[in-house]
Amino acid sequence: MGPGRFRGVQHGRVLPGAHQLEYKVALCKPLDGASSNGRTRDFESRYLGSNPSAPTTLSLEDALGLSIGIVGLPNVGKSTLFNALSGANVLAANYPFATKDPNVGVVPVPDARLAKLATVHKSKKILAAALEFVDIAGLVKGASKGEGLGNKFLANIREASAIAHVLRCFEDGDVVHVDGAVDPERDKDVVDTELMLKDLEALDKKRERAAKDAKGLGKPAEEAKLDIAIIDRIREALNSGKPARSLKYTDDELPRVREMFLLSAKPVLYVANVDENQLARIGEDPANAKKDPTVAKVVAIAERENARWVAICSKVEAEISELPLEERTEFLGSIGLTEPGLHKLARAGFDLLGLMSYFTAGPEETRAWVIQKGWRAPAAAGVIHTDFERGFIKAEVIRWDLLLEYGSEAAARAKGALRIEGKEYVVQDGDVMHFMFNV
Repeated sequence: MGPGRFRGVQHGRVLPGAHQLEYKVALCKPLDGASSNGRTRDFESRYLGSNPSAPTTLSLEDALGLSIGIVGLPNVGKSTLFNALSGANVLAANYPFATKDPNVGVVPVPDARLAKLATVHKSKKILAAALEFVDIAGLVKGASKGEGLGNKFLANIREASAIAHVLRCFEDGDVVHVDGAVDPERDKDVVDTELMLKDLEALDKKRERAAKDAKGLGKPAEEAKLDIAIIDRIREALNSGKPARSLKYTDDELPRVREMFLLSAKPVLYVANVDENQLARIGEDPANAKKDPTVAKVVAIAERENARWVAICSKVEAEISELPLEERTEFLGSIGLTEPGLHKLARAGFDLLGLMSYFTAGPEETRAWVIQKGWRAPAAAGVIHTDFERGFIKAEVIRWDLLLEYGSEAAARAKGALRIEGKEYVVQDGDVMHFMFNV
């Protein structure tokens, strides 16, 4: 961050020469004789906005490069679902390709722990984790060959980290199904087939290049032979109607598969889009979903693939999102629910991406920071700012529930519940953390 040495620490643990900003994410101030530069201003702009007292929440796409693409056949309710998720006013029309461009929405992930933690510090603000959902235009049979909006659809899926596949389970004579009758299993097969056909096309080209490299000598030739073995195994699965995600890969194979950017390898969350009557019958007991013959097909698909699924009524969710906050609880109770279905969808998507949250808390704000499961403390600190990772010294850590139990960090420290962790510490979901660093 410019010439000189910088010292600082997140959330109130300030080393000599540090400068604390609002909401206690430290913006390092140069020691005597040093000056700040553009990176300091970039940090203020990106993390604090034009008003440092009103920081904005970064999306997962900003922080980790992750997003979930909402896909499915035309007229299955994707745009209505997206409208409810983000509050955006996406064109939701009763004809194919109403969604001509991907629409992006950043959706908070509900976490009851935040409000409880905020009471400890009497925080002015609460900032939840956020998922990025992308509404992607519907496809039809032949998309892999460019039919409909196929090429654009497939390109947008390639950019997503995971897929929320919306499957229509409701009957509505006013909303025409592109294939006539409602059948979620058939719809799922149409989308999977188009993805697999595109993957086969890509793998044929990759294999051709790898075969040429394999004729050489040395490590490049050996690497090419390994790629060919994996490509052939995936092609065999695809030709038998099994997506790339259905195969099991070794730790050595996984990086190679990721570099192939296969559409059918992406993790999938199935969304059964139901009507009001189906929603009432299912309620909040997943076991009831099997009692509905159409929704039961979605459950069977998910169980067969060991995938996640949620049943929601996008129409009801859209109505909930338009209600004042104080009226939502009463409305949910009237339809037998304790929370919106979108909360379940956001949490399922969060889990699908292998994510978790740790917290920072103080008088200005209590905030959830999103990281991948298994990350060590320096990488977790880097989500706040890269300098936190680069100059990581140590972290003060306490479990969120223990902080609530003791009522303050001082009391927790006195009881030995607040501990010091180093660079090898694997962050746990729900950790409340203070970072010390020196740059």
